[in-house]
Amino acid sequence: MNTILFDLDGTLLPMDMDIFEKEYFKRLCFKLKNFLSPEHTVKFVLDATFDMIRNSDFNRTNKQVFMEKFTEYSKIKYEVVESIIDDFYKNEYKTIGEHFKPQEHIVKSIDILKEKGYDLVVATNAIFPKEAIIERLRWAGLDERDFIFITSFEVMHYCKPNIKYYEEILGIINKKPQECLMVGNDVEEDLIASKIGVKTFLIKDNILNKKNIKYFADFEGNYMDFYNFVMDLPYVVKDKEKGA
Repeated sequence: MNTILFDLDGTLLPMDMDIFEKEYFKRLCFKLKNFLSPEHTVKFVLDATFDMIRNSDFNRTNKQVFMEKFTEYSKIKYEVVESIIDDFYKNEYKTIGEHFKPQEHIVKSIDILKEKGYDLVVATNAIFPKEAIIERLRWAGLDERDFIFITSFEVMHYCKPNIKYYEEILGIINKKPQECLMVGNDVEEDLIASKIGVKTFLIKDNILNKKNIKYFADFEGNYMDFYNFVMDLPYVVKDKEKGA
C-alpha cells in the first residue's frame, strides 16, 4: 500500500451536512434571485445533481450532465448559468467556511503520510467544481498541493456510489487496487471501494449509514484511531529506477 484516498466532507473536514446545505442554498438562492424563486433554485439544483449521480455515460463529464440538466430545468442560458456559478464559488461560497474548522488529528495525519512517502488523493464525490473542493480543503486546514489528484465534476464521469468512480480514479493515478486505502465516513459511498480490491478505513466520528447497511471495513475507528494507524504505517519504499 502506497496510496491513500480520502473522502472530504465528514472525513478530511468534519461537517454537519445540515448546516452546510442550509448555508449553501441560502447563498445560492440569493445569487439566482433575479432568475428563479428560492424554491425553484433548490429543486432544480437537487434534480440536476441527482441526474449527475445517476449518470453512467463516460462521454459526458459530471459538469456537462449537471449544466445540461440545470439549464433544461431552469430555462436559463448555459453561458449565463456558468458565469453566475463561477462567480458564486469565487465569492459567496467562501463565506460558508466560517461554520467549520480543521480536525487536528487529520491535519497531523496528512503531515505524517507525506513524510512517509504516501501518495494522497482527495476522493470526494465529484458533484462540485474543483474550486469549491479546494476551498473546503482550506477550511480543513489542508493544502491542495499535498494531493496528487483531486476529484471534481470537471474531470470525473461518475459519482459515488458507482464503482466506476473508483475505477476511474485508479486509472487516472495509475494505481492498482492493492496499492490503495480508501478512508471515509459514508458506509455506502466509501466502503464500496472494497469491491475492486481497495482496502477501507471507516471514520466513525461522522459516520453516515442512511440505508442502515450491514458493512465491513478493513479498519475502523475515530480520528484518534486513524492518527495512531498512520503512525504505525511503514515508510513507502519507492521503486528504484531501472539501471540505477
